[in-house]
Amino acid sequence: MTQPSAIDLFAGAGGATQGLMEAGFSVLGAVENDPSAASTYARNHPSAHLWETDIRRLPASTMRKQLGLSIGELALLKTCPPCQGFSSLASGRGLADQERNDLVVHTVRFVRAFMPKSVLLENVPGLAKDARLQYVRESLNKLGYVSMIYRFEASEFAVPQRRRRLIMLAVRGKRSELPSNISDAVSDLRGSMSVRESFSSLNSRAREGDPLDRSRRNSDKVLSRIAAIPVGGGRFDLPEEHQLECHKRLDKKTATASYGRIKWDAPSPTMTTRCTTPACGTFIHPEEHRGITLREAATLQTFPRDYDFQGDYGAIERQIGNAVPVRMATVLGTAVRRITAS
Repeated sequence: MTQPSAIDLFAGAGGATQGLMEAGFSVLGAVENDPSAASTYARNHPSAHLWETDIRRLPASTMRKQLGLSIGELALLKTCPPCQGFSSLASGRGLADQERNDLVVHTVRFVRAFMPKSVLLENVPGLAKDARLQYVRESLNKLGYVSMIYRFEASEFAVPQRRRRLIMLAVRGKRSELPSNISDAVSDLRGSMSVRESFSSLNSRAREGDPLDRSRRNSDKVLSRIAAIPVGGGRFDLPEEHQLECHKRLDKKTATASYGRIKWDAPSPTMTTRCTTPACGTFIHPEEHRGITLREAATLQTFPRDYDFQGDYGAIERQIGNAVPVRMATVLGTAVRRITAS
């Protein structure tokens, strides 16, 4: 049986591609502009045609023709535009990058060029309030698609991380309505995974000489601060001599996650682009006096143990934090296959 085809826009390091492949898709092509992320993608997915370019400069019809696809042949167009500008943090501080936010509307011209059977858009929940999403849905409706917006919590599907996302699924020419909850299509895949279970699995498949088995280098002062944080604690548990002056001026509703220890028996917090930096969130090892390693962060994003990341430390940290968790993409890909088959 021929595998359904997919392309991955805003592919990053390839987390969604890996997950869609595990869901039974053949990922034919991808677009990624960041050089380090593109290098990681190419390293792990050599069979996919990668366009390392700004998506705004890539004619969608050119991509389709180079892939040898006819209009309407593609099974799934997956798109995950940069999400930082739609986050609650950016909105609250007025930092939304309008140019980057506008990238979400490029989904429409790729849909026009490919006319895929289905479209899967993944982003932060804040996108729901943005007029660009409404534009995308209205445009797809005019092209003959039925769409639905869903809220999806990755930790409910054995991703060892709390990660709330907005999902838009659009299906071309579907006569019946889409399910009111995308999770209903994959209820058999529900499950939980704690940090302890995730790290235990990682350790059982240890790879000698893994370049990602390293944590961020910190000064002696920062290391002393980390050592003073108890298991399950955070910056509010620090003695006076280890508290940062900037934190002393904040109320207890601000920067609450900074210098927090991850808890063993629960999912981790959301991995971010600074996911191994203790000052930037709850990213300290549950017991050891260090931030989590790059490989531990990648494991919480459910990347395979041997996934090969390219770039310097900061570039890899960003790639991991920006990625779609592999397991999440597998679940969503499975949901798409089941919904479109019904």
